[in-house]
Formats: sequence, C-alpha cells, structure tokens
Amino acid sequence: MDHSKRFDYDYIIIGSGFGGSVSALRLSEKGYKVLVLEKGKRLEAQDFPRSNWQLKRWLWMPIMKFHGLFKLTFFRHVATLSGVGVGGGSLVYANTLPIPKKSFFTADTWAHLADWEQELKPFYPQALKMLGTNRNPRLETGDLALQTLARQIGKEEHFEATNVAVFFGEPNQTVPDPYFGGEGPERSGCNFCGGCMTGCRYGAKNTLDKNYLYFAEKLGATIQPESEVYEVSPLEGKDGAEGYRVRWKRSTRFFKQKGEFTARGVVFSGGVLGTVKLLLKLKRSSLPNLSDKVGYGVRTNSESLIGVTTFDKNTVFSDGVAIGSILHTDEYSHLEPVRYSAGSGFWRLLMSPLAYGGNVFIRLARFLGDIIRHPVLNLRAAFIDDWAKRTQILLFMRTINTTLRFSRGLLGMKSAIVKGEHPTAFIPEAKELAEKYSKIVKGKPFVLITETIAGIPTTAHILGGCVMGKDREEGVIDKDNRVFGYRNMYICDGSTISANPGVNPSLSITALAERAMSKISPKETAAAKLESVEAGGM
Repeated sequence: MDHSKRFDYDYIIIGSGFGGSVSALRLSEKGYKVLVLEKGKRLEAQDFPRSNWQLKRWLWMPIMKFHGLFKLTFFRHVATLSGVGVGGGSLVYANTLPIPKKSFFTADTWAHLADWEQELKPFYPQALKMLGTNRNPRLETGDLALQTLARQIGKEEHFEATNVAVFFGEPNQTVPDPYFGGEGPERSGCNFCGGCMTGCRYGAKNTLDKNYLYFAEKLGATIQPESEVYEVSPLEGKDGAEGYRVRWKRSTRFFKQKGEFTARGVVFSGGVLGTVKLLLKLKRSSLPNLSDKVGYGVRTNSESLIGVTTFDKNTVFSDGVAIGSILHTDEYSHLEPVRYSAGSGFWRLLMSPLAYGGNVFIRLARFLGDIIRHPVLNLRAAFIDDWAKRTQILLFMRTINTTLRFSRGLLGMKSAIVKGEHPTAFIPEAKELAEKYSKIVKGKPFVLITETIAGIPTTAHILGGCVMGKDREEGVIDKDNRVFGYRNMYICDGSTISANPGVNPSLSITALAERAMSKISPKETAAAKLESVEAGGM
C-alpha cells in the first residue's frame, strides 16, 4: 500500500536556513517527496545590494515593499539581526564555522540527555565538508590590529585566522564545482571585497543554495519562496499520526494569495523568530498538545558590538572576508573584527559615542559629556568619507547563560527575563578591549544608539525557545528533535539550541540537524514498518 498517495508531500519543511536545508537534502536522499516553504525570496547574485544603502534590496520589510535579505527586530531585552530568503541566515552571516568549546556540550541544560560531544562528533566534520570550510588565507588591516592587541595583552598564541565557508581560488575566476566532484554549481574565487553580510555578488560565499539546497533540488525537492506558513493542523485525530495540513500565504503581496498542502510529516526550520512565533500561535489553536515550554530558554551569545572609527584616510578596514580572525581572550570569551564592504555605511546613522552605565540617565549624561569633550572628533566620525572603510566593528562574545522567555504580545512576540543576568551590551571586558584596539588604529569607539538609549544588546545569534528535554515538562522536543505530543513532527533550527555555544551557532545547528535526519528511516523502510504495524505485525 502506497501511503504517500494520500498526501501532496511526504515532508513539508518550513524555512530554508541551516536546519531546513539539511532536512531537505537528507530526506530527499532517503526517497521522500519534500517541499520547502520559505518566507523570503529566492535571490541570485545580481539581486543582492551593492551596499546596505540600497534598503529595498537589503532589508526585509514587506509592509514597505522592501524584500531584501536582512531583518532587524527589536524586543524589550534584545535586538536581533537575522537573514531572510532561500538559504536563510547563510545569506547574511559572517561565514565563520567554529566548533564550540567543551562547556557547550556539558551544560546542565541538556547534558543529561546525551553525551553531546560524542553524539555530534561525526556530524561536525560532515557539516564542515558540506559547507565548504576553508582557513582564511589573508589577514587584513583589522586582523593585524587584533593580532597586535593579542600581543599587548599576552594572548598572541590565542589569536588565529578563522575557518570560513568561502571559496578562495583565484579572485573573480569562475571554475567548475571544486567541492563535490564536479556535481555542484560553478564557483568564483573570493575577491576579498568584504560584502559577505550584504549578500555575496561574486559567487564565492558557500551559502546553502550552493550545497544542501542545490542537491536537494537535484534529487527532486521543491522549494517555494515567498510563502509564509500560518497554520499547521493534524488531518485526523490529535497527534498527527494521519498527517498534517499546512496553510501558507504569499509574503510579498498586500492582497495575499493563499494555498495549502498536505504531508505525512512536518519539519519546523524558521529559526527562533519564525518557529517560536508560529508555534506560540498554533499552541492556542491547531496544535494544543505542544509543550508549555514553547518560548522558554531563549538565549544569545552574550554579545557586545562596538565600532571603532579611524580618522586615518590611509587605513582601510573593509577589505577581506566578513570575519577573518579571532582572539580567544579567556576560557569563556573571544573577540572578532567584523567588516562590511566599502560604501556600506548605513550603520553610521545609528552610531553614538561609547557611553556605558547602569541606567539611561547615566548613559545619556556620559553621551552628552563625550559630545562636549570631543566635538570635533564626533563631527569627523559622523561625516567620515566612507564609514565601512574607516570603521572596524568589534564583536565580543562569551558563554554566560542568561535565558529569556518569548510569549505572544499585542504586535508579535514579547520578551521577559527568566534566569541569569539581565542581557546587556555593556560588558566591561569588551569596553576595555575596544579602547585598547582604538589606540592601536588611532580611532574612536562607538556603539549603537539603541544600546545607549534602551540599554539592550544586539545579537545575530538568537537561540532557543524550543529546547530539548527528557519530556514535555522539560522541553519542546526530545534529544532527536522530535516534537513532544505529535508524530512525524520535528524542529531543526536555532530554536533547538539548548545551551550557549559562545560562538557562531551555524555549524552546531547544521550538525544537530544532520544527526536528527540520520535517525529517520529511508522511505521504503519506513513504509514497510508502517504496513507491518497495520497488518498486526511488529
């Protein structure tokens, strides 16, 4: 009996980021008919903005008819940066793919579920190979300044070039697929323009549409962009054993085109901002069996972003890959120099002098004091000839756990503190390192005005909200990414990360998705087991 004839697809995957792309390929390899529904657009190299001043091409704000690849979202306790489009966060992330330190695997939030260092050991190399990881071959101005800082603080042996998902080859030269024996797409060598986070326009960045999604489509998977899912409901019964109906609407039109498909299984892969938001809604309607822990365990990498603007017109920070080096400042923290391509100066509109303080009044007083003490420097920084060329962004991250809860609010999700320290952008170590770095490059440190006024950190690594647990009282999914309370339902994205990795989480999301998909039987085997059960067998 062919049960798949009852459904439009075997699996529908909601989202095409790191978890969704892995799911699409591995399920397709196992013989399943797969559909990927992606809210964002399918963007080619020519669609990416030349700089982040091209707001319609850069930002995702459908209400303004901006259909770009980058989204900025504000909550009470954190501001988030995320990617939108076929390929998800891979379109805008900074390419770095580090394996977290041991503290991530042994964190008490999930260590009781499995020996994660051993469980993920085979899947990290698999993910690194698929994502095309290479050591950055060039240290640029900002990297060399970081190396100098490392030497000054006695940490030079803890400075290194990053592993990044970039094809270096010969700059701008297109060659046959160098990664998969010629079976993948053509690639062009990196020209070190610094445009990784506004979308690589030269074909050098190993985004998911060039590996996982590319091969998933070759195996028959369908990717449908501009499709936002708003409902998932069991076809019969309560636990989804008889399959699901998935309803979607067109995300890029005011007058929404709508549609629906059926599938035996569903994989949620929309990231924290997509998956958690949708499940909070569905728990009140079509998926009431979801754990009450949906929205709990949201965390960041405890980041601090500080820009250092130099007034030396011979200094260029914009050349290179987005993040070319890393300095491990201690067991729990590290510092990375982040760059945008020349001309991408949008962030200058949101910068203010570095002003730390426990409340907004102290910060505003220090902000005004800095303006009064350094009027010329602040004016020069505001009108610098090319902000991206003259500004090195410093990203400080540490593995300190603070957890939030996301819940439904009047206009979307809202955040609340659950456990740990209040999230803050004002980390003394980050401030001290930024000031030392500023002296090396003869610059002045700045922070986002949103941090000065609201006191909230900005993160590109929002995680959790659908964490793992031993049962539905502890988590939303089990250790194999299966949703408690439902059959053939999985979550594979950043919302499942159940501890603070302290580094870019993309590789860990990929490895966890690889592991989860490895647990699913091939279609023929699964069908045989189902027929045996229905016939009264095993």
